[in-house]
Amino acid sequence: MWDRRYSEEGFAYGTDPNDFLVSVVEFLPPNATVLSLGEGEGRNGVYLAGRGHYVVAVDSSSVGLAKAASLARHRAVVLRTEKADLASYTIPPLSYDAIISIFCHLLPETQTRLYSQVYQGLRPGGVFILEGYSKRQLEFNTGGPTQAEYLMDHDSIKQALAPLKLRHSIETERVIHEGRHHNGRGAVIQIIGVKE
Repeated sequence: MWDRRYSEEGFAYGTDPNDFLVSVVEFLPPNATVLSLGEGEGRNGVYLAGRGHYVVAVDSSSVGLAKAASLARHRAVVLRTEKADLASYTIPPLSYDAIISIFCHLLPETQTRLYSQVYQGLRPGGVFILEGYSKRQLEFNTGGPTQAEYLMDHDSIKQALAPLKLRHSIETERVIHEGRHHNGRGAVIQIIGVKE
């Protein structure tokens, strides 16, 4: 499905970074080593690389990652891409200063397994940043999964992320304009967690 979507002309979600990520980027330590989960076509990883971070962009779509690499070359930044199925992906312990998950929608068991590795994967002082559509997004039909099981449950995510210290953890509504597939008011979950 993702190879088909990313094979469309242009960039499915645009080339500008997610604006929640932009608004909280100062939480990242300088020159951080960053893991981006479900990076897709590279808009967020390339943005972070442009700010001096070393970014590992993981995605299951080789088509999306090829576009990410192309965008990185166009912006004259270095982006490391890694093709992997997040259902079986393992986050190496103590490897990252930051981990981001921007609209990375997974089945509940995969989400729980992956996010439960975030704490161990971060170095002390490391930061986790997430934004994704909540289950209420089905009421809006402005983007994201159309199957409820792929939408996020706030309590389940918080449980999986323990024992991170959550600095920001809300379920809210906001207007999103990202390419052809995220357009309009939506219901989202936003989290910033720190490994103290």
